[in-house]
Amino acid sequence: MRYTAALLIFFCLFSASGSEINPPEGFRPLFNGKDLSGWYGDNPHQSRKVEDRQAAIKDQQDDFKKHWTVENGELVNDGKGPYATTVRDYGDIELMLEYKTVALADSGIYLRGSPQVQIWDTTKEGGKWDNGADRGSGGLYNNPKEDADTNGKHPLVHADKPFGEWNSLKIRHVGNRIWVWLNAQRVVDGAIFHPYFDKTKPMPSKGPIHLQTHGGEIRWRNIYVREIGDVEANEILRGEEFGTAFEPIFNGRDLKGWFGDRNGKLVANGELLWSDGGHIYTEREFADFVFRFEFVMTPGGNNGLAIRSTGEGNPAYDAMCELQILDDGHERYAGVKPRQAHGSAYGMAGAYRGYLRTAGEWNYQEVIVKGSTIQVELNGVRILDTDLSKISDYMDDREHPGKMLKKGHLGFAAHGPQHVFRFRRLSVKELD
Repeated sequence: MRYTAALLIFFCLFSASGSEINPPEGFRPLFNGKDLSGWYGDNPHQSRKVEDRQAAIKDQQDDFKKHWTVENGELVNDGKGPYATTVRDYGDIELMLEYKTVALADSGIYLRGSPQVQIWDTTKEGGKWDNGADRGSGGLYNNPKEDADTNGKHPLVHADKPFGEWNSLKIRHVGNRIWVWLNAQRVVDGAIFHPYFDKTKPMPSKGPIHLQTHGGEIRWRNIYVREIGDVEANEILRGEEFGTAFEPIFNGRDLKGWFGDRNGKLVANGELLWSDGGHIYTEREFADFVFRFEFVMTPGGNNGLAIRSTGEGNPAYDAMCELQILDDGHERYAGVKPRQAHGSAYGMAGAYRGYLRTAGEWNYQEVIVKGSTIQVELNGVRILDTDLSKISDYMDDREHPGKMLKKGHLGFAAHGPQHVFRFRRLSVKELD
């Protein structure tokens, strides 16, 4: 966020780890047990409403220090004031903490600046049971009411400790997907974390952690975070494929099962190294399917994923579509149009930007093709969800005659030399 650098200078609140803090292996403390180092006050529901957000946050700091204190190694809020907010922004993480609250409490944990993993007092009938408090803590409160029992809004089980005891939370946040364990019981299992402040877009790729205050005292302790790297994030998102009907379409040894221009393609160490040449396609044809793959590219890389191709012509027009594989944040593509960004159905439907990892890091992508619809999930974030049958307006007024193909080859689309890519772990599950 743009104001973060200024806040770092203004508050000088870098985290200080006390010698008595012993985080689990791989984690580091967010709270040192002594003071408010590493935290500042911000109620985003208020500060987002004003033009000068940085000034609005600055004005909240006296109130923050008034209502947040440290007692016996515990971070204590009296139920009032702005939320405790990390100075640093975080992307993919595991967060561990313990909390204890009071009767009729209503609190939560904001991730990437957005609400919230919910914390309730679940014992008071007539309190907030109409909002789901009777279902237990740990759910994603701001997820839609539709399908609330399966989309993470309501926890899978009631796992709260008896009132007045400490509860432990572990939250895993990768892309837009959330896993929550409350008192060692899984209460949210890979649900999509829906945005709150801008519901038309996915969650941002990074943002601060907020500890919410909402009308009753709450105490926090043992607050630890572990940042998740690209390789681990991909493993989490891919999950266990054994027995799930996914099957590899690239054997990691050669291009058996593929046809097209093999110039500039080298297979080694389970990867397809692409440096030049034309399109290549699977010999098999697919109708409705889910395709998973991982890729890494050099800065400024440009390639594409051919969907339901005939194996001839330009995949962007003669196949159902070409899904862009593009380092769209590179200066080379400063003028890229919305329907040319990474993940877009080229020339037809634009994808949300800002979720590619830094060039040189592995990205995980999942594509679901069903009928005329396509969904693209990049690094756990759904960046495209479109129905090509409903599109009649095309970039540069150039029509796409192949867009209604019902079956075809899957492949990669060339864009000339000097765009070096590595692809691996290509697998497909056909859908009925």
